[in-house]
Amino acid sequence: MYMPKLYQEDDFATLHELMRDYSFATLVTQHAGAPFATHLPLVLAADEGPYGTLYGHIARANPQWRDFRERQEVLVIFQGPHTYVSSSWYEVELRVPTWNYAAVHAYGIPRLVTDSGAFYALLDTLVRTHESQFARPWLFQLPEDYVRKMMQGIVGFTIRITRLEGKWKLSQNRSDTDQQNVAATLQQSPDPLSRDVGILMQQRQAMRRA
Repeated sequence: MYMPKLYQEDDFATLHELMRDYSFATLVTQHAGAPFATHLPLVLAADEGPYGTLYGHIARANPQWRDFRERQEVLVIFQGPHTYVSSSWYEVELRVPTWNYAAVHAYGIPRLVTDSGAFYALLDTLVRTHESQFARPWLFQLPEDYVRKMMQGIVGFTIRITRLEGKWKLSQNRSDTDQQNVAATLQQSPDPLSRDVGILMQQRQAMRRA
């Protein structure tokens, strides 16, 4: 992606945190000579490989998984918090509005999970990860014949990440006062994504002052 140095984020721990917090991603491949995208939840195993490994599944009826066999690099987009920034929040009035956001692009080689035991373990991991937020998590304990039938309709895969790009566009091109004003204003917003951007901005400002 277009990456001005001012907005570049290279810290793996920071990138991985966003990938976990905003794990509903967009998987982009080439299919029949054209871009093809699927929106899906993914789980990150940060300690598998130099950049981590992603785990997920898609519908067997989705043709995208058939392109995995070509061993071509794919792109996974993780969209973090984002929000509109009004120019009325700046000290100097003669300015234009913008959009602040954080995003991660993960590139890697996908591999199909064909072993039934490994596929079941993958699904169990996905369920446990997303159920962990609840006081009484639902357990992936279903009749074997039912699970086998359901598994026939989906395809499991892993993506060993080969490179990561992170972009944190958080008004770094503005003065410290403008950045503080924008962050404070966003944290008062009724929109949770706007508040999250404000928190990110405040964290970055604190890091610079430390």
